[in-house]
Amino acid sequence: MTESAPTVTGAAVRCVPAVPSWVSLMAGDLDSATDFYGRLLGWTFSRGPDRWGPYVRAMSGGVAVAGLSGATDLQLPVAWTSYFGTEDADMVAERVRARGGTVAIGPLGFDAGRLAIASDRSGAPFGIWEGDRERGAMLHTLPGAPVWIELRTPDALDAALFYGGVFGWDERESAEFEVRFEHDRVVLRAAEQSVAALVTATDPEARPAWHVYFSVPDADAAAEQADRLGADVFGEVRATPYGRVVDLRDPQGGRFSVLGPRDPGDD
Repeated sequence: MTESAPTVTGAAVRCVPAVPSWVSLMAGDLDSATDFYGRLLGWTFSRGPDRWGPYVRAMSGGVAVAGLSGATDLQLPVAWTSYFGTEDADMVAERVRARGGTVAIGPLGFDAGRLAIASDRSGAPFGIWEGDRERGAMLHTLPGAPVWIELRTPDALDAALFYGGVFGWDERESAEFEVRFEHDRVVLRAAEQSVAALVTATDPEARPAWHVYFSVPDADAAAEQADRLGADVFGEVRATPYGRVVDLRDPQGGRFSVLGPRDPGDD
């Protein structure tokens, strides 16, 4: 599928400082990944820069909403990585190191700005993206895009102190950015919408990770479609304060969830 993907840029999403603004999948088989996610989420694909190997952008309504790359190192796990926006990737990388995290790659320049790959002090990987902060739609407002991103970690409050220090949460204007505690989560809000959260994991054996939720019009139908496409479906579709959710694992092992509107009967 990637061989026939056209080389078109499409509209870009905005780099929003201090909150997740982009996601990218490292897949073992890029063609299989684009086939699966294209069918499930209605994405089309355009070729992106191949400086670090095969890479495509997932498009929804003419806007790039995610990146997918083919692993050149078979030892890397298949996983989604969430990228936080920032005004200064180098400064954030230094703050990560100073607070007990690690920076594995970068910051490096690429076509949409500067990026780095890091891990917090619990070991949860995340990305850093310094890009265009003025133009483009906010990622969570687009259909088929990541609408919610959640850190599942052994200690959500400690994680909030780490990320708050790294991205300067306390220094930001409340009209543009807010941190609050709701539904047993530390919630990040941007443009008056809840976009991400940090939650203490219920499974103490689970590896700390940022978990991506993609927007779908019908979570129940998406769960059935994912099962037909060979994904693992974990449990039933469940009602949450943010919508109907089901946890999935793609055929190559990448974990993610889909989030659809609430049913009237969920109230």
